[in-house]
Amino acid sequence: MPSPEDHPNLSPDVRPTSTPSPDVHATPSPDVHATPSPDVHATPSLDARSNPNPSLDAGSTPGPNSNLDAGPTPSSNPNPDARSTPGGPRTFALSFDTVATQYAAARPSYPPELFTTIEELAERALVGATAVDVGAGTGIATRLLRDRGAQVIAVEPGPGMGAQLRAALPDVPLLRAVGDALPLADESADFITYAQAFHWTDPANSIPEALRVLRPGGALAVWWNTPDPEVAWAAEQEARLKARLPGYHASGISSDAVAAIEAVTPGLTPTHRRLRWTRRIPLSVHLAHLGSRSYFADLGPERSAPILSDERTHLLKTFPDEWVEEAYALDITLTRKPPTPH
Repeated sequence: MPSPEDHPNLSPDVRPTSTPSPDVHATPSPDVHATPSPDVHATPSLDARSNPNPSLDAGSTPGPNSNLDAGPTPSSNPNPDARSTPGGPRTFALSFDTVATQYAAARPSYPPELFTTIEELAERALVGATAVDVGAGTGIATRLLRDRGAQVIAVEPGPGMGAQLRAALPDVPLLRAVGDALPLADESADFITYAQAFHWTDPANSIPEALRVLRPGGALAVWWNTPDPEVAWAAEQEARLKARLPGYHASGISSDAVAAIEAVTPGLTPTHRRLRWTRRIPLSVHLAHLGSRSYFADLGPERSAPILSDERTHLLKTFPDEWVEEAYALDITLTRKPPTPH
């Protein structure tokens, strides 16, 4: 685990910890089992070359000159789904700041099988590895990566989301940046991860950046929780939302990540897996989760309220006790950087 003495670019306040987070209420699918490979020991390295002002936030309160309040904004050329949405990708990506508290409280976590799958496909353990969690948001995946034993650096462009992450994980280094221009040194990380975030990047930039920062043999892992299309009520809800929300793209590019990565790096071989899991939550939390999606956040509370009210009416027919069994298809795509030839 790095110390401030080992890394002069890290503030003395940065003291990573492995304190576990409270368990998420979920029933993960038993589909994937793997034995982790031997530990990989790595230390982070920060570099300002790709960002002239990539200051590291290590526990300070955000202010007008802090890294959480000034810096790059999301790419102007993300995936095709995001380009077609009214308001543009920058509007939608940063709209999360308006619902950051709601996002932190209501968004689903990820099952342990996800991280077992990452280790299996990467052929290395997360314990002791340096993981850069890009588009970290409020830190949902950041916390789980840390609890799995990784030394995590969070990257998040939004000040509101970053403030939530800082409050929840004060010991995790936080960079105000985007995946299209990572302020990190060449070959300084073992994992680059994107949880619910890769679709906000321009793959033509973010994939080469990930490969630059990854060490030989390192892994780029991108994943999305999406409503399970095989569960009838979830599919019906997605259809209703698509009909009412401008530009609603449902699961985005979660199942198309392999093609997006191969288009940029035809020499690499991404691997896709789909996991299934569930969580049981109050109806009010489910509606708050819906309201934290970018399309609702962009509409604002007044315009969102009638849609969410109608959803409540629909859902009470399926869940009259006001407890919702959310079902997820979790799509993960992992791409390994080739090892250095011997």
